[in-house]
Amino acid sequence: MNTTQRLLPLALEPLPLGAIHPLGWLRRQLEIQRDGLSGHLDEFWPDVAASGWIGGDAEGWERGPYWLDGVVPLAYLLDDEALLNKVHRWMDHILAHQHPDGWLGPIRDTSRGEKYGAYDPWPVFVALKAMTQYQEATGDERIIPAMERFFRRLEGLLAEQPLYSWGQHRWADLVLSIHWLYARTGEEGLLALAETARAQGFDWRAHYARFPYTERTRPEERNLVSHVVNNAMAIKTAGVWYRQSHEEADRQGPYTAIEVLDGYHGQVTGVFSGDEHLAGRDPSQGTELCAVNEYLYSLEVLLATLGDPALADRLERIAFNALPATFSPDMWAHQYDQQANQPMCAVTGEERVYTSNGPDANIYGLEPNFGCCTANLSQGWPKFAASLWMRTPDGGLAAVAHAPSKVHTKVDGVAVAVASETGYPFRESLTITVRPEGPVRFPLYIRIPAWAEGAQVDGADATPGGFHRLERTWEGETQVQVTLPMRPQVERRYRGAASIVRGPLVYALEIGEEWRQIGGEPPHADWEVHPTTPWNYALRLDPEDPADSVAFCAGRIGDVPFSPAGAPLRAQVQGRRVPDWRIERHAAGPLPPSPVRSEEPLETLTLLPYGCTNLRIAEFPVLGE
Repeated sequence: MNTTQRLLPLALEPLPLGAIHPLGWLRRQLEIQRDGLSGHLDEFWPDVAASGWIGGDAEGWERGPYWLDGVVPLAYLLDDEALLNKVHRWMDHILAHQHPDGWLGPIRDTSRGEKYGAYDPWPVFVALKAMTQYQEATGDERIIPAMERFFRRLEGLLAEQPLYSWGQHRWADLVLSIHWLYARTGEEGLLALAETARAQGFDWRAHYARFPYTERTRPEERNLVSHVVNNAMAIKTAGVWYRQSHEEADRQGPYTAIEVLDGYHGQVTGVFSGDEHLAGRDPSQGTELCAVNEYLYSLEVLLATLGDPALADRLERIAFNALPATFSPDMWAHQYDQQANQPMCAVTGEERVYTSNGPDANIYGLEPNFGCCTANLSQGWPKFAASLWMRTPDGGLAAVAHAPSKVHTKVDGVAVAVASETGYPFRESLTITVRPEGPVRFPLYIRIPAWAEGAQVDGADATPGGFHRLERTWEGETQVQVTLPMRPQVERRYRGAASIVRGPLVYALEIGEEWRQIGGEPPHADWEVHPTTPWNYALRLDPEDPADSVAFCAGRIGDVPFSPAGAPLRAQVQGRRVPDWRIERHAAGPLPPSPVRSEEPLETLTLLPYGCTNLRIAEFPVLGE
């Protein structure tokens, strides 16, 4: 059915869940996730184990769907029988207990005079994302009729009770599922429902056009619009709506959102700060785990919608830095907030650096600060892995982000396997092997990051910042060699600080660690992490060629690559301690403006990829000598 006139086609079409298989370090990372909190929350954490979504008496709002939304892709990427059985159990219960009126999930008990009505659409938005992934992986014939019944019920509800609170600010997540169903049924009433959601939802495009949060959020300004996770979700909103509106202003909307959030709150890892609320550019401010995962998801949606390779550059910057850094290496503990400059992780006193988060926001644990991140921690790696390859409008395949993986699909009816064998982002080269079952002609697109000056594909120059196109008749086994040179860069940041970047990886100071258990029971205990080595350094950089001051050394990509001990890359740079830069409020004190002077001895410092660190300094003062 041709529905493209009403709904613009995607620039790149995501492959159905199960078509992409992780290899190498990426598969190992997903296995670590499976063996950690993601694969076991349903066994001991009440808000998943006894969720109201499966008939339990614990929380019946967003936490169960959040967990499911990440575990569905994790289970199918790994083809893990135990996880698959858990997913089937949840889906079977949700579908078998759809209410007679079409509603999905728990209905609130309003007998005690609750603030809101019995029906809250927001958590169902999340459940629908899990259901659509499940349908693509399994072809389950129950999903589409269940969604149709729910949307009919929602249409009636919104006529009486417009979107409110979280649902009003996260309406694009609903529209994504409406558009998914419309592409399969062509039911025109679905687009009318999407229009209702847009009309009742918050106007994020207009908000970013006149963005008011140009500094750390003040207490009187805290609301759902300053909320960091809402902003991470909202980045995609105008782009999602562009498919239905066809308006150029909507197509440009995500870029405006990214620009203002970077400009006023940006962090070196590609995320923006928000320790509950937008917090400025100071690298001691935190960024919530939920915001990291939702920013990644927004970029994955926008990459499919708009096809812009610059969005994939940002996707990798966040996925390879901010994402792994917010977990313990074994993924049995997570932080609510991570910091770019994070010399300690400890329970604070009354005075703390965050805009509004609590005293345990940056410790590693099961449920620090608030349990939303415990539930929502699972989607980052699996959805990234499921977005590595996409179809192109001319019948081709595109490697839109790079990591070791294999895709199985059909092109013109011919089964094709394409594998990317690589140590990227820890290595510069990729070997892409194409194996069709028979001769077939199609274009292969390989994204060349904007930073990859001198990139080559099979010995030919490839232009950075775009897709390199290879069209040929593929037969037998063909290997394509890709080289993406990673030249060190020094980025100037807050108060003139310097950050070391090479390829998609940010580098941060290696700090000795002492882990102190403060609660819970292993493996899902709560931990403070205290420094055992100095952290307050300024870098000595050559003013003529700062990047020449840093030397890099590659090591083995081990079983736990995102850990201090397993870091596959290290760098060395010289610096001096800055004694007056101290811990304040259990965080790095105010960043000394660069240039700084120090009479301390010159030392050789070791830097690790940011995602391999638990304690770190990633934005350094620069010596003025």
